[in-house]
Amino acid sequence: MTVATDVPVGDLVRRWRVRRRRSQLDVSIAAGLSARHLSFIETGRSNPSRDMIERLCDELDIPLRERNAVHLAAGFAPPHPERPLADLGVARSAVEAVLGGLEPNPALAVNVRWELLAANRAIDLFLDAVAAELLEPPVNVLRVTLHPAGLAPRIRNFEQWRSHAVRRVRRQLERTAADGLAALLDEITSYPVPTGGQVPAPPTDNDLVVPMRIATDGSELAFHYALTVFGAARDVTLDEIAIETFFPADESTSSTLQRLMGEAR
Repeated sequence: MTVATDVPVGDLVRRWRVRRRRSQLDVSIAAGLSARHLSFIETGRSNPSRDMIERLCDELDIPLRERNAVHLAAGFAPPHPERPLADLGVARSAVEAVLGGLEPNPALAVNVRWELLAANRAIDLFLDAVAAELLEPPVNVLRVTLHPAGLAPRIRNFEQWRSHAVRRVRRQLERTAADGLAALLDEITSYPVPTGGQVPAPPTDNDLVVPMRIATDGSELAFHYALTVFGAARDVTLDEIAIETFFPADESTSSTLQRLMGEAR
């Protein structure tokens, strides 16, 4: 959803309510106002206060970036700041500490558009064969992973992993309506499947435990991933940061990571 400040505040509220598949009655009860009042807000007959906007945004789980747009549409200054990761002070230190503490497991921090913000040293172990143009800022993690000039030729279960990634981006687009995600989704679904070296997906795999199986140094590494986000963020940048960690799915991968990190040091 592309939000412009000339869109009436009621239209924005209604769009998010519809996106969340909620009725006026349901939202009004949960947010502590009458259905009539909510109807008046959505039709422009009533202008919500700052407090009412935040209550509605909380109930509709509207991301902070889009909350700023709702405030602007109602004539208020945006309450949620946006600063580069380098300017986030304690939060930046927390991100870096988490990334470093997860070694030798590869871990990285990305924003809502999957652009790389920070990474630990273990990530470098997998970027040696990636084309230089894919590593020019802003680096997009999904592009690096799935592009034919990226990691794609080394991912042995490419179709399975890409399908998994596509589902994640679709869910994220549905939740955040972030600019650029729809175009990214079209891009990654257009990438060709690498020829050779592909293995069929085991029938027991599901969306919760899909591994990434990647060929390296004559062996195969298998990873599961975990996603970490920051709760109760008040800054747009922090609200959009996620830390992805790839954990070994077997003992062989764990041993290989330990060895590779030892050699890198």
